[in-house]
Amino acid sequence: MNKSIKKIVIAGGGTAGWMSAALLTKVLKQRVDIELVESEEIGIIGVGEATIPPIQTFNSVLGVDEAEFLRETKATIKMAIRFDNWKQQGHSYYHTFGAPGATIGFSAFQHHWLRARQQGLNTTIWDYDLNYLCCEAGVFGKFDGKDPMYQMPYAYHFDSALYGRYLRKRSEQAGVVRTEGKIRAAHLNPDTGFVQSLLMEDGREIHGDLFVDCSGMRGLLIQGALHTGYEDWNHWLPCDRALAVPSERFEKTLPYTRSIAHKAGWQWRIPLTHRNGNGLVYSSQYVSDDEATNTLLDNLDSAALADPKPIKFRTGRTLQQWNKNVIAVGLSSGFLEPLESTSIHLIQSAVVRLLKNFPNSGISQAQVDEYNRESKLEYETVRDFIILHYHANERDDSDFWRNLRTMDIPDRLAHKLALFRETGTLFNDHGDIFLDSSWLQVMLGQGIMPRDYHPSADILDAAQLQSMLARIAAAKRQPLTQLPTHDAFLQHYTGVVSAGVHRG
Repeated sequence: MNKSIKKIVIAGGGTAGWMSAALLTKVLKQRVDIELVESEEIGIIGVGEATIPPIQTFNSVLGVDEAEFLRETKATIKMAIRFDNWKQQGHSYYHTFGAPGATIGFSAFQHHWLRARQQGLNTTIWDYDLNYLCCEAGVFGKFDGKDPMYQMPYAYHFDSALYGRYLRKRSEQAGVVRTEGKIRAAHLNPDTGFVQSLLMEDGREIHGDLFVDCSGMRGLLIQGALHTGYEDWNHWLPCDRALAVPSERFEKTLPYTRSIAHKAGWQWRIPLTHRNGNGLVYSSQYVSDDEATNTLLDNLDSAALADPKPIKFRTGRTLQQWNKNVIAVGLSSGFLEPLESTSIHLIQSAVVRLLKNFPNSGISQAQVDEYNRESKLEYETVRDFIILHYHANERDDSDFWRNLRTMDIPDRLAHKLALFRETGTLFNDHGDIFLDSSWLQVMLGQGIMPRDYHPSADILDAAQLQSMLARIAAAKRQPLTQLPTHDAFLQHYTGVVSAGVHRG
């Protein structure tokens, strides 16, 4: 299609629509007109309340003031996810945003720790992780980032509906045109099959050159109009339902997400400054909707503020996330359960990828192919990371967990697991948003202990090794008594005092 892109139409609002609008208008300025079409009558999923650290880059590019953002979205700090009952019932571990230990010579830190363990050292990898230590102490503070020993990457918990409204306000101020109304259908060019315009229920017709489908799981354009097709991953990730419910916030706000495994799925707990977000992700093959509802409500640790909201989904990805002149962003591009808080990041990376491959003077197949190649790889690496949590379990209390432990897994994940089991080696796939430290923590947390370590870890004698590890552990603990509590930090930084309820 040799036609210059003069106008982008975004179909749908919510987090995906307004993140797309905000970044596109920030980067493209006034060179391209942007119109977002949404209806107040159509609800949004709105459960994506936890994020990963790249959200800071997104906000920074937009020029967002962090304190204002925290106030406007009722946000808290997230330094990690705590996984309860995933390896076994009663067992817990953390996946933090930090990296355990410090760089030591040629080999990664875990090899030195593995060697020391063989010599009788009784520590966990998390004893060398500042994020973990702060989570356990309930404290948070900002470091200047110059000393790698004290880098403490973090993300946010926030109300995704409020984040969408916040970005809407900024986007409209920057020139994005918002059109209220329901889309009835898409009008296709009979020669090219490209979307030419959106037909509204009230008879209006909205024309564009490039369309961003943010219509959620309906995939109004990418599936409804273009019939792109979908790759189903239910055989690897059988959860297909979720329930979401808000509850009263705690008096003390945890600086991490909790993920609690149950008989046929898992429960999230996300602390905000005005409430807690809760939900249960489960498989309808193994548990009824009523039983799932009871499990969720029986395991809330503060009073529910509404009835649970049911959500049905199908794990997988749209076969071409850019098809003709439509780019699927958000839930229209696929669904991966929010176990590792990737939903909002996948929106962010999709818009960045579009900008990187932006078709200024017309859409070329080479651009489309590259966009789809990168999107496919990103979705698959996130998928494999989520499968790891389920597959590497030692639970024997239900068919759900037994079947996941014995199922065939994707080749790339199988290779990654085999390599780590043998030598403690990790490698980073191109397009993987999770660093080696993330894979390390989840593998160890799920009970995968390497049989060997890299020989370069033998460079120190036993006494030198033990002394070095002790110094690193002490250095990581050193700031804890000087940092404010999470709530004290939020109050000082944002000027907002939050009232909470006592636990229990």
